[in-house]
Amino acid sequence: MKPIYLDYNGTTPHDPEVIAAMRPFLEEEFGNPSSGHLYAVKPRQALDTARRQVAGLLNCDAEEVIFTSGGTEANNWAILGTAHALRGRGRHIVTSRIEHPAVLNVCAFLEKDGYAVTYLPVDSQGMVNIADVASALRPDTVLISIMHANNEVGTIQPITEIAALARTRGIRVHTDAAQSAGKIPVDVAAMGVDLLSLAGHKLYAPKGVGALCTRKGVMLETFMHGAGQELGRRAGTENILEIVGLGKACDIAARNLEHNGRHMQAMRDRLQAGITAAVADVRLNGHPERRLPNTLSLSFRNLEANRLLEAIGLEVAASAGAACHAGSVAVSHVLQAMAVPVQWAMGTLRLTTGRMTTAEEVVRAAQVIGEAVQSLKDGN
Repeated sequence: MKPIYLDYNGTTPHDPEVIAAMRPFLEEEFGNPSSGHLYAVKPRQALDTARRQVAGLLNCDAEEVIFTSGGTEANNWAILGTAHALRGRGRHIVTSRIEHPAVLNVCAFLEKDGYAVTYLPVDSQGMVNIADVASALRPDTVLISIMHANNEVGTIQPITEIAALARTRGIRVHTDAAQSAGKIPVDVAAMGVDLLSLAGHKLYAPKGVGALCTRKGVMLETFMHGAGQELGRRAGTENILEIVGLGKACDIAARNLEHNGRHMQAMRDRLQAGITAAVADVRLNGHPERRLPNTLSLSFRNLEANRLLEAIGLEVAASAGAACHAGSVAVSHVLQAMAVPVQWAMGTLRLTTGRMTTAEEVVRAAQVIGEAVQSLKDGN
C-alpha cells in the first residue's frame, strides 16, 4: 500500500471531475482555439468557459484572468511586468522574508538590475506587521508583493489591510494565492489587490497551468512575445487540455469551499491532537488560528527532520522544514525569519491535509509519527 499522503501543500492529486472534463481535449478536441475552422470551436468555447470558472472562484471579471504555465510564471510576470512597466515612476519593491522562491528569486534578480528591494520581517507566528509595511514605503515604491498564505506554516497575511494602505499611496499590490485558493475565500475585489497568482496543481488540477488575475487598468510589460493569444497579453498557443482542468478545479473549489475547508481543518486538528497526545516535546509553528485550515507545521525538539521522514516514509508522506547533513542543519528561510530556535527548527515536519484525507488516515499517521519520534528519542 502507498503511504498516507499528507503533503497537499506540495501538490494535489487530480480531482476525478477534473480528469473527466479534460478527457475530450486529450482524446478528440485537439483543435487550436485561434484557428478559423470548425475544429477550433469547442476548444475556443472551453477556453472561455475556463476563464469564467477561474473568475468565479476569484470574484473578478473573466477578462482579468490570463492563463499561464503555473504559479511561478504568474509571479514572475506580476513582479517583472510591474517593475519594467513602472520603471519611470520608481525602482523600489517591498516583499517579505517568507515568500516563495518564485517571488524572492525574482526580486533578487531585479536587485542585480538596479532595483531596491525591502524584505519585511515577520513575527514569531509568521505574520507581517502593517506598521512595518507602512514604514518601508518610499516615494519610489512601485510594488508590494506579499503572499496571501504561507506554504510552510499556513499563516494568512493581512492582505486587505496592506492593499488599503498601498491604495492611499498609489502603489500596486500583488499577492501569491497559490496556497490559499480553494482552501479559504480568495476574493480579488474584497482584498483590493491589483495582481493575484494562482497555481493549478495546488487546486486538484494538473501541473503546468496557472493564472494571473490582473485588475482592469493595470498595465504590465509583455512577458511572452509572439502572437496575440490570451487577449493579446501572453503569446503562445493555449494549453487547452490543462486550462480546462484548471477551470473545472476552480468551479469545484467555489462550489464546495466551505464544506472542504471544514473537512480539511477537522482532519488537521485531529492529526495535531493525536500527535501532541503521543509526543511530549512538540511545538506548533505559525499562527494558531489565522492559518490555512489544512496546514500543520510541527517541530520536535532535538530531532532531525530527515531522519524522522526516513522513519515514517513507508507509511506517511510529508515534507520537512529543515535539511540535515553531516553535522550541519539547513533550516528553511521561513523558520529562520520566524526565529524558531534551531533545536526546534531542525526537527520540523509540514503535514498538510486535503479533500481526500480520511479520519482513519490521520489517526494512523499520528500513531506512526508518535512512535517514530519516541524511537528516535530513545536512540533506536
